[in-house]
Amino acid sequence: MKNYVQKGENITVTAAAAASSGDGVLMGSLFGIAAGDAAIGEDLDLVTVGVFSMPKVSTDVMTVGAPVYWDDSAGLVTTDDDTGSNAEIGLAVTAAANPSGTVNVRLHG
Repeated sequence: MKNYVQKGENITVTAAAAASSGDGVLMGSLFGIAAGDAAIGEDLDLVTVGVFSMPKVSTDVMTVGAPVYWDDSAGLVTTDDDTGSNAEIGLAVTAAANPSGTVNVRLHG
């Protein structure tokens, strides 16, 4: 295919904010997990597919298969789409109770 560029599992972007390895990063509608550290303006590799243990709103109860959203201001996954303000990033693949600090999420990619 003449127009093929890459698989798309890892995307290199220019960091709009400082990021540390393992951070969730939302750029427009693109969400991924930082594969390394980057300062503003540096190249940042985002992993866009896979299952990741992610920090969550401690009071949210999540069931396996439930959609999860990214609260960019808090840097947490949540069950609340905030009337469309929080981007849907994937599905919970483990249950998470209230209170708990993490949930395993399969990214939509």
